[in-house]
Amino acid sequence: MTTIEILENAKRAKTSVALMSSEQKVSALVNMAAAIEDDIDSILRANNTDLVAMRGIMSDVMLDRLALNDERVKAMADGLRSIAKLPDPIGTVLDEFTRPNGMTVKKVAVPIGVVAIIYESRPNVTADAAGLALKSGNVCVLKIGKEAFLSARAIVNAMRKGLKKAGVSQNVISLIEDTSREGATELMKAVGHVDLLIPRGGKSLIKTCVENAKVPCIQTGTGICHVYVDEFADEEKALNVIENSKCSRPSVCNAMEVCLVNRAIAENFLPRLHARIVSGRYQNPVTLKLDEDAYSILGGWSNCVAAGADDFDTEFLDYTMAVKVVDGVKEAISHIAAHSTGHSDCIVTENEDNAKLFVRAVDSAAVYVNVSTRFTDGGEFGLCGEIGISTQKLHARGPMGLMELCSYKYVIQGEGQIR
Repeated sequence: MTTIEILENAKRAKTSVALMSSEQKVSALVNMAAAIEDDIDSILRANNTDLVAMRGIMSDVMLDRLALNDERVKAMADGLRSIAKLPDPIGTVLDEFTRPNGMTVKKVAVPIGVVAIIYESRPNVTADAAGLALKSGNVCVLKIGKEAFLSARAIVNAMRKGLKKAGVSQNVISLIEDTSREGATELMKAVGHVDLLIPRGGKSLIKTCVENAKVPCIQTGTGICHVYVDEFADEEKALNVIENSKCSRPSVCNAMEVCLVNRAIAENFLPRLHARIVSGRYQNPVTLKLDEDAYSILGGWSNCVAAGADDFDTEFLDYTMAVKVVDGVKEAISHIAAHSTGHSDCIVTENEDNAKLFVRAVDSAAVYVNVSTRFTDGGEFGLCGEIGISTQKLHARGPMGLMELCSYKYVIQGEGQIR
């Protein structure tokens, strides 16, 4: 089916899904979850075909993003069941007031309409996006890269079986069959068919969408995330936060890429950092790219190299981290302002004043004090998944859950008032 045919079908389904009752949505989501579990063998076979095709082309950490197993497929199904249990946001009264002339004004949450998501490499996003879109009364059109297309198609086919069993139009969830760049461009320019476009992927994809989309577009995802270790930090706490932020899953957008260390503790702390995430890791030791001051301390040590001109502006998505020594919290804030992508940034400190200054001055979607950046996630925030992490300020910011997939309208009621 062509992209325009898919979009026409999605547009026709828009009104019916917006009018679905909460009970119908729950039934659809529960049946979608069951269908994914029923089709687990076909989903894993499709995923294996994708993995075989990408070995030798993608790095190991990127292959991990692509890979599915029994546990990850079941997690997708459980995620849909969790979304089903959330309160239905549609019809929520966001504000209400009565004017002096007696008319009442209500601000009411409504669906956006047709939400298109362009994403890369992570087939589990397929279920999260479809489930959140349906629960918020939206039609979902998915466009995934060729590296994960077979996996996504198997997941979508399963979910559509669940929709059919629940008596819901299968056009509520669609997957664009054209995996080329032209197919993505067609979505970006689908004025009158797409109400919101959400790109979820690397810097190049997001830049292309933001610069070329003629439909409303949310800027998401790219994560040059920082951890600043203050002179008043509990160093053991800092090491724990850094190891988790960098090493627990380096291929995701909430993984840290830059470590800033206060000059007052650098001589002692940097060797401890090396022992924790480089020499102390027998599998996947981290490569440290060091500024001049950090290199004067760790230069010549294993996996330590001088930082290049672009290393503090790079989303490595691997076991690589840039390190810079700074004079204090104000310099850390200035560096983050110049290099952060506005995703997630952290300070590790026991000094309340420095923590407060950092929180007020760092202009990112998520700002942490003594907590790993890896928590920037819809599930970890209690949203039961997210459709993306918005790094912009208008409409939505941070993990985009159900309410971020809603717009609103004003409903005005009266007794015949005239102006």
